[in-house]
Amino acid sequence: MTQPFHLAIQVKNLSESRHFYGDVLGCDEGRSSEHWVDLNLYGHQLVCHENKDMEVVNHHGDVDGKSVPTPHFGVVLEMNDWQILAERLQAKGVAFIVEPHIRFKGEPGEQATLFFLDPSGNALEFKAFADIESQLFAK
Repeated sequence: MTQPFHLAIQVKNLSESRHFYGDVLGCDEGRSSEHWVDLNLYGHQLVCHENKDMEVVNHHGDVDGKSVPTPHFGVVLEMNDWQILAERLQAKGVAFIVEPHIRFKGEPGEQATLFFLDPSGNALEFKAFADIESQLFAK
């Protein structure tokens, strides 16, 4: 089993973030307080800490001809799970920064990817490979 990661992020509005991560992304909620909430993001622990004064400054870098926001975070999924998530996000009306597509076609590391922002402006990327084990770190 791969070890789950723990990531704590700032959010402007905890209630809005609970809705987005729970209802839109489908994350189950764990422990919480009036200032933070633990979420199960595909088996990883994501903690949203409320900071009503937070400022998000996203930079962008070029990857395979697309402008992608940095910093960003997400999960590498199996291809079927990625397709289910992409369809779920589209059905929920999520605005994509980078629409779901395949990048690095025919090259080592060919992958499905998509980017979007949460309500606080945190950038997320979810990606998938036909064979994660051989392609995730392919050169």
